[in-house]
Amino acid sequence: MNTHSPLRPQPGRAARAGTAVATGALAALLAGCTLMPSASDEAAPASTSNAAGSRATTSTTTPVSPAPADSTMGARPAPSAATRPPPPAPISLGGASRPAGRTSSSAAGPGANVAGESRTFSTQLATYTSVGYDKVPGWVQDDFSETWPAFLTSCKVMNRRGAEWKQICDRASTVDGRSNAAIRNFFEAEFSAYQIRDDDRRPDGVVTGYFEPEIAGSRNYAPPFIYPVYGQPQDMLFLDGRKIPAGSTSVPARIQGNQVIPQAGLSTRDLGAAGIYVLELSDITRDTLDRKIRLRAEGRRLLPYYTRQEIESRGAPNAKVLAFVDNAMALYEMQIQGSGRIRLNDGEVIRLSYAEQNGQPFRPTLAKNSKGKTQTAVRTRGGAVELVLDEEDDDGGFDTSVIRVRGFTLAKPTVMGAVAVPGQRTSASAKGSGIQDPSYVFFKESTSTAGGPVGAFGVPLEPGRSIAVDPRATPLGYPVFVSTTEPVGNKPMQRLTVAQDTGGAIRGAVRADYFFGNGTQAASQARRMKERGQLWVLLPRGLPVAAASGGAIRTRGGAVGDGLPQCLVEEEGLCVDD
Repeated sequence: MNTHSPLRPQPGRAARAGTAVATGALAALLAGCTLMPSASDEAAPASTSNAAGSRATTSTTTPVSPAPADSTMGARPAPSAATRPPPPAPISLGGASRPAGRTSSSAAGPGANVAGESRTFSTQLATYTSVGYDKVPGWVQDDFSETWPAFLTSCKVMNRRGAEWKQICDRASTVDGRSNAAIRNFFEAEFSAYQIRDDDRRPDGVVTGYFEPEIAGSRNYAPPFIYPVYGQPQDMLFLDGRKIPAGSTSVPARIQGNQVIPQAGLSTRDLGAAGIYVLELSDITRDTLDRKIRLRAEGRRLLPYYTRQEIESRGAPNAKVLAFVDNAMALYEMQIQGSGRIRLNDGEVIRLSYAEQNGQPFRPTLAKNSKGKTQTAVRTRGGAVELVLDEEDDDGGFDTSVIRVRGFTLAKPTVMGAVAVPGQRTSASAKGSGIQDPSYVFFKESTSTAGGPVGAFGVPLEPGRSIAVDPRATPLGYPVFVSTTEPVGNKPMQRLTVAQDTGGAIRGAVRADYFFGNGTQAASQARRMKERGQLWVLLPRGLPVAAASGGAIRTRGGAVGDGLPQCLVEEEGLCVDD
């Protein structure tokens, strides 16, 4: 693993552009031709789901990330002279200007943090500090036209998430996608760059890689194709963890469809009533990012959904079998990657994408070296396993007894046996695959054969420009600039990407996972990729963010204050606060 810090080029055109903005603004002011409206005159968007409201404390407002004075974005259609409205007055934003109609700190509510105005703010996991684009290493040198298709694809989802994003995506449709300068100016005008640091305020984190694997398989059960690839089980139930009464050990509940609804006002005397189930909380894991708890019903009891070992020993009769494969470890790798392809004997390819997970924590079996030390440095926090930087990290070399996936070096089972398959008689007892990780991923067939696989954000991934992130620290759909090095040759790898995926193996504040595509070369690059890196998330100027002030009291390496939220931006199904 490369351990040197990413190179930082000297400020170039971006710095000179910032000077030009300041000079032009001063000249206009002296000429008396610019009237800056007060904050109360700014129009707020019709709706937004990201207001920090009472969560945020005091924020620090300073001039940050000035927008370029002359944008080369594509021209919008001009209205006729009879209907043309008067030009909107520019709105002051810490020395930069932004189009009228954006929300501001006054519209966001007292104490809210606003991108482009707040200098720094924090969540439980990370601290964010605004920087000028001239301070982002490699920003000017990047080819933004390579990122543009991924960003426009994200806009298909983001333009439904409040007026702020709709305005940005509408303006994006006017940009000349063939002009690198036009695209760069668009991002600089619309977004403020914030460097992400971990909860100890360290800027360096881990950048890994992943790919879309392909393995041999069959539609029918016949040795050697004996390991089933399951779709989402129909008996899986879901409970919103935010609705569990505090301090309870067991909760009465009803089942409506596939939803578990806790019943308030009932006592233990009511547990025998018709339609009432008992939810025992002692075995429940509540700290999932989406706050959804996966359950199953057994008699009148509601229990955590089956572990991997239980699924392999009893089968999953309520789940559709999409295919059978001949290698349990290859299937496990596909589950960690989150998508894949199964090639049948007749040449047909089944394309799979993530459907659900059994709710159990990701607990991989890490490979050890000859000295008994694990080859992957990790830490466990809040039930999640996080990769950490390790100057002596051992990549496993050519050791065939291990497998490298998303930065983890995993030990292969010493004994790999058969698993139970509903409706099939195995030639040997179902001892299981030997994989000890309790987590289990269910897939769904993808009808699309072109482009990348569909990530957690719901859009196809773009090789080299889509990344997987921890949605607590980096919201999906947002542009993220990554500065790291290539896995071979120590060449700087600095580019704008879009956060479009996540996974149980991707945890931590400064954490990114490059999608390399599919094929042998992509697999080789992804398995070798584990480098030191830094991240800058681009936040829409004027967007309220769900983060408390950076001045909140924190203890280095210890627990954080109750006032800090978990998510930078809340989004149902991805990251929500209690």
